[in-house]
Amino acid sequence: MFKKGSKLNSILKGSCPKCQNESMYEDKNPLHLTKVLKMNESCSHCGFKYQIEPSFFYGAMYVSYGLNVALGIAAFVISYVLFSSSIKTSFIAIIVTLILLFPFVLRWSRNIYINMFVSYDPSTNIKQ
Repeated sequence: MFKKGSKLNSILKGSCPKCQNESMYEDKNPLHLTKVLKMNESCSHCGFKYQIEPSFFYGAMYVSYGLNVALGIAAFVISYVLFSSSIKTSFIAIIVTLILLFPFVLRWSRNIYINMFVSYDPSTNIKQ
């Protein structure tokens, strides 16, 4: 499931979707908020250019919206149903969850979006 070549591996690690040998981001740590969206221009291993077309990652906003909705619902269910919190406390849990996971959601949405269009190519890992 997390083996090299799977989309899930590329999405969770933020690695190049084509060769999965290196990170797409200049700084691998998403908690460095000033560098959370700074990406390398291309993969130094296979040469894949991450910015497929101008404004390519604008589409990741839709993925980000979906992720945030899913996380908000999960936070609400965990808080309200499992812990029997009040509605007010549950909404505070949603807000805190979304704020804390914000940098991760930014990266996950970009990773998911680029992996929708680019598949792993094992021939990029063959040594010449």
